[in-house]
Amino acid sequence: MFDPVIAPSGTLLGLLQRGRGDGTLHALAAPRAEALAALNHCVVSDPRHDWQVENRSLYYARLYLDLDGGLEEIQQHLFGADDLLDGEDTRTGLALAVLGHLASYGRNDALGLLRRYAETGSNWAWALDELALRDDDAGLRALAVPVLGRFPRTPEGEAELASAVRDSFEPRPWRLWAQDPRESVGERVRAAQEQGSFDRWQRQMRPTGPRPGWSVQAVFDWAQQGLDRGAELHLPAARCLTAVAGPDDRDAIVEAARGGTDGARGAALHYLAESRDPVVLDLIENAVNTGSRTVAEAAVCAFERMCGEDAVDRARGWVHRPDALGGSAAGVLACRGGAQDAPLVLGALRETVRADGPDAPLLWTLVDGAGRLGIACAAPVLRHVYRETASSHLRGNAARALASTDPSFGAGFAVECLWDCEETTREVAAHHAETGDVRVVDRLRRLAADPAEEAEVQTAVRSRISPEGSAI
Repeated sequence: MFDPVIAPSGTLLGLLQRGRGDGTLHALAAPRAEALAALNHCVVSDPRHDWQVENRSLYYARLYLDLDGGLEEIQQHLFGADDLLDGEDTRTGLALAVLGHLASYGRNDALGLLRRYAETGSNWAWALDELALRDDDAGLRALAVPVLGRFPRTPEGEAELASAVRDSFEPRPWRLWAQDPRESVGERVRAAQEQGSFDRWQRQMRPTGPRPGWSVQAVFDWAQQGLDRGAELHLPAARCLTAVAGPDDRDAIVEAARGGTDGARGAALHYLAESRDPVVLDLIENAVNTGSRTVAEAAVCAFERMCGEDAVDRARGWVHRPDALGGSAAGVLACRGGAQDAPLVLGALRETVRADGPDAPLLWTLVDGAGRLGIACAAPVLRHVYRETASSHLRGNAARALASTDPSFGAGFAVECLWDCEETTREVAAHHAETGDVRVVDRLRRLAADPAEEAEVQTAVRSRISPEGSAI
């Protein structure tokens, strides 16, 4: 999947792609045709950088309802020729999830599209999972024959069916079909369920993959063999060292961390970091300065996993480094530093945004750190990150940090956050949005009554609404 092209944050399309609350508010104020065109573009061209953690489906489904939008564009996207050529979940997953939410809101046209796609589409398993949550028993039973027809009555086909049953997220359709009296349906599904359970048991009883011998050197050799195959085994090798290493092995482990093979060096650094050996911080710095890229990355990762004041104190000295260790040190101070470290965290936050933009990976930690330390001077940078980042998760982190650092948050960004695509961001807004804005009161009532809203959001909303239904 290619990285999506994100429009500027000041445009309607850019707002909707980011899942910002202002996207909904601007779409409702824009010409309906323009708003629907932007909405359809987002749904058929998934704008998320990480579709596994970022939410958009409920956000887009609610906007379809508000705009009374048709589903012709989604239908064309699902049943076009590309569906035969590209079976990746990421191509159709967002559209199917939007249809699922629309079906839960009573849109029968969305339910019909899901049923049809489950019968004929390449990403049928996703559609079936959506239907498992929303369709009635009769609708699901009608899909048994077309779905099972995808699997030929051959040993290979039965194995594929067993895998599909075993790996399904929602078991409800398969349980219904297992009760079917027809031999071609019920008996096949029951056999597939039994085979799936047996396969799972076999995997548990017979773990695959190489395992190291019971000596320190054997663990080092195993770690290097994995690296030669392209698999970094630093962390599992460090856990193995914990099991096999004794006090007499410390010198050998320290020597491996100082100048062993890349695999042994990474494993030794992680082991020494986990055991908080006094020499590990010097070894980490030496690895970053002199080691290969693999060793340097392992050293930085080992440092980030360290706890204790010695790591925090060393981070204060490393935070000005212009390399990955400097960024890691800034992250450590953001997570575990004290009030005296606020200027260092603020400086790192500003420099990261300036040098790497509003989507830099380090910003997740730095933004949280600015909120944790209550750095009021960070509010302008946090507002910039909030507006510009393409990640709805990072925007949510910025919103939480602004709630701790920006006195204007309740009357500003908190209002639009009530329409945000992320439920955690809506929860923050429900706690902080000032009710002097009439839109806030109406939105709180709608969220409280919406059956699709997350329980945590509704709990926060109800804490702001009196028993008489008025905002507190």
